[in-house]
Amino acid sequence: MPISPELLIYGLIFVGVVVLVEGAYLTVFGKSISLNNKVSRRLEMLERGTARQDVLEQLRKEMVQHAKSRSIPLYSLLAAKAQKAAIAFSPKQLILIMAALSAVAFMGLTIGTQSGPATNALLAVASGVGGVYAWVSMKAGKRVAMIEEQLPDAIELMVRSLRVGHPFSSAIQIVAKETPDPLATEFGIIADENAYGRDISESLKELAERLDMQDLRFLAVAVTIQQQSGGNLAEILAGLSKVIRARFRLFRRVKAITAEAKWSGKFLSGFPVAALIFINLSDPNYYDEVADHPWFIMGCIAVGLFLAANLIVMRILTNIKV
Repeated sequence: MPISPELLIYGLIFVGVVVLVEGAYLTVFGKSISLNNKVSRRLEMLERGTARQDVLEQLRKEMVQHAKSRSIPLYSLLAAKAQKAAIAFSPKQLILIMAALSAVAFMGLTIGTQSGPATNALLAVASGVGGVYAWVSMKAGKRVAMIEEQLPDAIELMVRSLRVGHPFSSAIQIVAKETPDPLATEFGIIADENAYGRDISESLKELAERLDMQDLRFLAVAVTIQQQSGGNLAEILAGLSKVIRARFRLFRRVKAITAEAKWSGKFLSGFPVAALIFINLSDPNYYDEVADHPWFIMGCIAVGLFLAANLIVMRILTNIKV
């Protein structure tokens, strides 16, 4: 029972779908939209001569367009992650990309494999939709993690600005200019909205809800309370920065403690697959006597489900909220 090269083709097509989406994204919107770009995308757009109002309108559209499209069937599964990742593609464009990549995958499977049209169509749709979903999830996770890492430094920068006499709106603008993306663009939007008359606390609340970040909710609540009741905002934010850094230390400690359990789950699920590959490479005829048994395929499916369940259960057990 040698390993079919079709399995390798399936994997390569899925990876190719993810690479194609990333390439199209950078081609359409430019390198400035990459999270690895050191220059704020908002500042780069302003330096190109785009009017401040137009920049704000475009960025706000990208930030909220996916939340407004959750009523689209099945797209709601992707909308929350696309919103956190601030994907510049519109929902319709993402759906069209899924369809186009599914068609490309179907052509690749038809040429590279011997499977029937129905199987190829099912695998092509899974590759197109799954590839885009994996890409968006990767973008969302990376962007939220970067914002979480940048937030304590940004709050401390605001504290220093407040202590030298700047108003809070100026402190927000300083953060937008001095910090890298993605936080710089988010705070730049808040600064622009404030310039056009929107309350900063409302913008912070919207940002916290859009990204679903507890630390940003703390920041929004602190600013709202100070606006309503008064007090030393610099001291409040300094305390908040210390709390956020303490939460990070606790989170990293929890992550280190649960690392063994996480890797145990991955190893226990990956070892049977690795053993299967090794057995097939060393003795291709090892399973020939049972390959024709009517329960063989069902047994393989059951084993696969148990391995997937092991990963899910271990992930739930080690997913400790901090």
